[in-house]
Amino acid sequence: MFVLFRAVTYATLFIGLVLIYVPSSLLSWSGIVRPITIGVAQVVGMVIGAAGAAIALWCILTFALVGKGTPAPFDPPRRLVIQGPYRFVRNPMYIGAGLALASAALFYLSLPLLVYTCLFFLVTHLFVVLYEEPVLKRTFGNEYETYRERIRRWWPRV
Repeated sequence: MFVLFRAVTYATLFIGLVLIYVPSSLLSWSGIVRPITIGVAQVVGMVIGAAGAAIALWCILTFALVGKGTPAPFDPPRRLVIQGPYRFVRNPMYIGAGLALASAALFYLSLPLLVYTCLFFLVTHLFVVLYEEPVLKRTFGNEYETYRERIRRWWPRV
């Protein structure tokens, strides 16, 4: 149960900084305020945001309950997580976070948030390729290699 507490704590800190504090600062800096009326863009943004949040929550729970670890690089899962959303893509948590950012950009019709979302995906991709994948290969060896061959990094197979 303590691992679930750690996972939720680290996720809350990440969400608070990357998905709430920085976007709200960008909105404040750019002078963009909440839309007066809710239109199609806002409804679509809310749906995308809910999907992103659900994916991220599913990932956090899978890391804690299956992997016995957290999403934080300094407290990673003890077992290779290939269940839950990880059956479809290797990085669903980043996809969920990116969807949440994209949904905010759409909701507020904010170019600065869209740019931030693109930067988030670029930095995340570099982090995955340069750090996460080599660490997973060293940690889990052939098990990770087999998983990597079957499951794509960002887009599910159809």
